[in-house]
Amino acid sequence: MNQKKSALSREIMQNAIKESFLKLDPRVMIRNPIMFVVEVGFIITLLLTFVPGAFGGATPRWFNLVVSVILLFTVLFANFAEALAEGRGKAQADSLKRTKKEITANKITGNGVKTVSSTDLRKGDVVLVSQGESIPGDGEVIEGLASVDESAITGESAPVIKEAGGDFSSVTGGTRVISDQIKVRITSDPGESFLDRMISLVEGAKRQKTPNEIALTTVLTSLTLIFLIVVVTLPFFGAYLNIEIEVPMLVALLVCLIPTTIGGLLSAIGIAGMDRVTRFNVLAMSGKAVEAAGDINTIILDKTGTITYGNRMASEFIPVGTETVADVAEWAAISSVKDETPEGRSVLELIKQQGLSYEAGLADGGEFVEFKAETRMSGIDLKDGRKVRKGAVDAIKKWVAAQGGAVPADLDKNSDSVASAGGTPLAVAVDNRIYGIIYLKDTVKPGMRERFEQMRQMGIKSIMCTGDNPLTAATIAREAGVDDFIAESKPEDKIAVIRREQAQGKLVAMTGDGTNDAPALAQADVGIAMNSGTVAAKEAANMVDLDSDPSKIIEVVAIGKQLLMTRGALTTFSIANDIAKYFAIIPALFMIAIPEMDVLNVMKLGSPMSAIISALIFNAIIIPLLIPLSMKGVAYKPVSSARLLSRNLFVYGMGGVIVPFAGIKIIDLLVHLWV
Repeated sequence: MNQKKSALSREIMQNAIKESFLKLDPRVMIRNPIMFVVEVGFIITLLLTFVPGAFGGATPRWFNLVVSVILLFTVLFANFAEALAEGRGKAQADSLKRTKKEITANKITGNGVKTVSSTDLRKGDVVLVSQGESIPGDGEVIEGLASVDESAITGESAPVIKEAGGDFSSVTGGTRVISDQIKVRITSDPGESFLDRMISLVEGAKRQKTPNEIALTTVLTSLTLIFLIVVVTLPFFGAYLNIEIEVPMLVALLVCLIPTTIGGLLSAIGIAGMDRVTRFNVLAMSGKAVEAAGDINTIILDKTGTITYGNRMASEFIPVGTETVADVAEWAAISSVKDETPEGRSVLELIKQQGLSYEAGLADGGEFVEFKAETRMSGIDLKDGRKVRKGAVDAIKKWVAAQGGAVPADLDKNSDSVASAGGTPLAVAVDNRIYGIIYLKDTVKPGMRERFEQMRQMGIKSIMCTGDNPLTAATIAREAGVDDFIAESKPEDKIAVIRREQAQGKLVAMTGDGTNDAPALAQADVGIAMNSGTVAAKEAANMVDLDSDPSKIIEVVAIGKQLLMTRGALTTFSIANDIAKYFAIIPALFMIAIPEMDVLNVMKLGSPMSAIISALIFNAIIIPLLIPLSMKGVAYKPVSSARLLSRNLFVYGMGGVIVPFAGIKIIDLLVHLWV
């Protein structure tokens, strides 16, 4: 997936040339009205080449042929630009298709384990995958822990740990287990897997134009229609002045008037934008998501696993009141015996490391209570009626108070001490009695402060959402360098802050990996789910980061801005370079009948016919010359919009005026010798 093919590789170039001719089908060309008009012009001038005088007039046959050949190449160059952009995506899709292969699966049935083909698996089936075996389909780990090689999907050689419970239980079909054994519940039917969707999206088979692209296409089509009306009515005005304007010259005028440059490159720019995101190992579900990323004002980031490593591990037992470390450790262990999360297992590991003990038999037959974002605690209901809980300090305090219990005087002090150090305090309680605190440690990922500074330079506000208490949240926020934070946040809080920002007219991006992030990912304008996250998160988002690197959202935003800048820059250039073509074509049409029009021949072109041919040749060759820029994109620097606008107007606006004058004059010097 991350093996980058050159845009100009021999195979891609050959396929693009072939596609350029196949796209000449009028049923395909009609999707691009500007280039369709050019193709119609080609057909008319070609007809005049073999049937002189078909539309009246008597332009030389050689002139008609030259014009028709130039128009054909204009259309082919535009088709080539689009085909080249599509070719890179198809090459990646072919690579993914080679990854996708039929494998056997160990399906767990009522009669034991049965070996079946992966194509026979359906949503809800449970399979057993052991060391060395490939995971037969998309699913979630429901039992066990294993190291999984995901290089076939992400291109990264380092294996990742997949485990039951938590936000790292999602697995992708085609990846391989390299240690241990896991039970996986299949979550997709054949043809609906993540890999199938990746292939479809990368191929661009369902690529739809973005709102911005549709709006620009509408403007360009309107301009084409206006110039078409002007050109069609021009002969009538010419007849009134006793000036005969030949059809090939009218076709040439129309082709030079309409914005053929941006019309030929517009589709390639959009496809290349999605392709650049894919090359960062981020799968965009639509071009709209990439485009929206360029206009992002606010980014919402989950703390755990995003800003911090997310591997919060128990590092200390802190007793409160008259309790002892042994008491806290024992009840923390009882509440964690059936807890499959990394935090739960770390509690048992810490007890082992410290040489403490607990009566594991107490949990036998007990009912495990899973952690929920709403309650912010988990635990176990024992057979003897006692209820053991561990969770957020304020949640445990409310739970104990509801049962008539008292809160130890030093609980808040110890809790604040842990939070101030950047840790997460979990209170441990049995019925109406609080025993102490489990100190969970987490660390901020290196380089995060610099990343958030980059965001500020882009004019993007960063907000961290976390279920931690305000003190812990403030410490992490200060260390990471985010602009704002929301502590003790629930799923609905994330949605609320996104809606609040959107109500102010802002576009919001959100990264997340857990099921509880899914509603917020769906609400955000740009939702980026981690590939290591849950199926629900990936379904809700409109982008999936295959490397599970949440800070990559900065690159996605930069690519989105680059896409918008490239489209704007080439549109500016296209409209600006029409000015030179006007000064070439219009004097050529009229200066024989109206000698005074020669004053407009500022380029001093050799003759009317050489002027028209030179303008058409420049109009054609500028498209392939701009293909590298449309594919690579205009260089983006994190500066203000005003500075970007002024820079692009100067470079592409002035450049769009100057380059065609020089180009047409040089071409005319060569053409005039022949004409």
